[in-house]
Amino acid sequence: MPKIITVGQLLHQLQTLDPDLPVYLAVNPDWPYVHRIGRLAEDRQALGNGAVYIAEDGQEDVLPPDVRAQLGWSLA
Repeated sequence: MPKIITVGQLLHQLQTLDPDLPVYLAVNPDWPYVHRIGRLAEDRQALGNGAVYIAEDGQEDVLPPDVRAQLGWSLA
């Protein structure tokens, strides 16, 4: 997976999932917490071609071990 994905690539990945599931951010393999997704912001001039930013809207809980394993994050 490239370091930067496009909106189209994100939508493609999300289309395979149940549309009623909540979505969270998994952040930092060394401090694996679940974060709520907040508002979106678009900057048409950022990084030369524009960019979309997803805001973090608070922390929920520790990331489950099976999710860490799926992401390839060490459980040690």
